[in-house]
Amino acid sequence: MKKKKQNQWLITKNKKAFFDYEIINSYEAWIMLKWYETKSVREWHVNLKWAFIVVLNWELYVKWMHITPWKALPNRESIVADRDRKIFLHKKDILFLSWKSREAWYSIIPLELYFVWSLIKLRIWLAKWKKNFEKKQILKERTMDREAKIAMKKFL
Repeated sequence: MKKKKQNQWLITKNKKAFFDYEIINSYEAWIMLKWYETKSVREWHVNLKWAFIVVLNWELYVKWMHITPWKALPNRESIVADRDRKIFLHKKDILFLSWKSREAWYSIIPLELYFVWSLIKLRIWLAKWKKNFEKKQILKERTMDREAKIAMKKFL
């Protein structure tokens, strides 16, 4: 269990999003979970890797957030692990996100799921897609930094 801030514990993080997107705005939102999903989240059986957020009827829903069914349920096979889950946010933020997500290259993605005291919250981004040449440039800079550190260690 990683402690993020005082009384905040990180459950999971979308690591792929850091490489694929550029942050524009960040929001903290509540997420509607069923009781057995809450039990699974408390056991860290959740994955945000391919998750994204859509606006339907002026409400936000997270899609493809995988929560493995709780192991003690008798009917585990009948539960859909990737169902759409509703997100609660202020009305003005929802309007802004829906307006901005219609523009080209913009997406709304979940970044991390965490506890605040005993509550489960979701941090979401308004993000802009990085183009392929930007990603290649980042990888090139990382390898150059790594090689420079190795070279410095040899001379010291």
